[in-house]
Amino acid sequence: MIENRALMQKYAMHFGTYMGIFWTLKFALFPLGFKIPFLMLLFICLTAAVPFMGFAYVKSYRDKICGGAINFGHAFIFTVFMYMFASLLASVPHYIYFQFIDNGYALEAYTDSFNQLREVLTFTEDENEMLTNLLEETKLLNPINITLQLLSSDIFYCSILALPTALFVKKKTKFKKTESGENQPT
Repeated sequence: MIENRALMQKYAMHFGTYMGIFWTLKFALFPLGFKIPFLMLLFICLTAAVPFMGFAYVKSYRDKICGGAINFGHAFIFTVFMYMFASLLASVPHYIYFQFIDNGYALEAYTDSFNQLREVLTFTEDENEMLTNLLEETKLLNPINITLQLLSSDIFYCSILALPTALFVKKKTKFKKTESGENQPT
């Protein structure tokens, strides 16, 4: 069993690295998307592709490493580990971006978006106050806080995403009877 855990961790790191590189490349579209709306749309589409990519990786793990059979718990833990390693890898470029490159650009773009939204829609006094407080609190975040917030939200949402992935990937070993009457996995 210890071998299986080490093997699972090894392949979770392996596939998590691929996923983390994908997330890093995808994240490069985020700041550019404020200036070029098509890139923001591409960022959103690539984000929507993450569950399918995760499913493909877990299915590949099941078929190639686990011999075509995996139970729900094993698939769930593998998927959570894979997403956790991807999140850890992606948090490095997040920190580098917000510490050295951004200089408040993302916050400014969000503020402008909220102000444009205020012009188009009418908000109550309470909603206006809530948006103003939200923007003021966001200005207090430093790069490490933003990075940790992104890391924790990635892990939280991907843990939830691991549930349906594990349900769809789980597969029991099929047995066939041999001439001697023994059940053997196929």
